[in-house]
Amino acid sequence: MRFILATTCALTLLSGAAFAAEKCSVPTAQWQPREALKTKLEGEGWKVRTVKTEDGCYEVYAFDAKGKKVEAYFNPQTFASVDVKSGD
Repeated sequence: MRFILATTCALTLLSGAAFAAEKCSVPTAQWQPREALKTKLEGEGWKVRTVKTEDGCYEVYAFDAKGKKVEAYFNPQTFASVDVKSGD
């Protein structure tokens, strides 16, 4: 039973990352700087802890404008939100 639960959790996490990667297939020459994304999000009331690259997307660890802890993925060219996972 534990194996099934662990496998299900792992597949769910991987499918989220795969989904984000599909939305972020942009040549690096067309990426905007990470700092620009951080500035944009902070202007919207986010408290950004980290911005890094993950599977062709920008992955942001932050607290959103409502104070919720989030792990969010953004298209590096347009800064469009690709996926958001909130934690408590």
